[in-house]
Amino acid sequence: MKFLAVVAAATVIAAPVAAKEITVQMLNKGKEGAMVFEPGFIKAAPGDTVKFVATNPGHNAQTIPGFLPAGEAEQKGQMGKDFVLKVGKPGLYGIKCLPHFSMGMVALVQVGNGPSANLAAAKAVKLSPLATKRMTAYLAQAK
Repeated sequence: MKFLAVVAAATVIAAPVAAKEITVQMLNKGKEGAMVFEPGFIKAAPGDTVKFVATNPGHNAQTIPGFLPAGEAEQKGQMGKDFVLKVGKPGLYGIKCLPHFSMGMVALVQVGNGPSANLAAAKAVKLSPLATKRMTAYLAQAK
């Protein structure tokens, strides 16, 4: 009987954790003001997906060049379409809406628990002044 209990416990411990889908809205106006991703700071685990939902045809979501974990490829969503970012490696993933980037429409996805290996590189990426202001606040949340 003890053997069965040990086997059952080992099976539960070894069972993989199901990946989850996290939803982010692309908004003209949100809690942080105009032209925002909501939420703007997202915590995820490797294997999760982050779905950026287009609430109108004027937005897209795409990764920010240089603002990805090493070895991760840039990804770009189409205008007015939902964009699904599958996160594989731990680290920071910077996201922007191309048409509203200069207006500060950025998001930060932190995959795994910090500190993130690409934090210094992420902080060195040049952003517009409004994007820098928002991203600085998100980076402060990435621990």
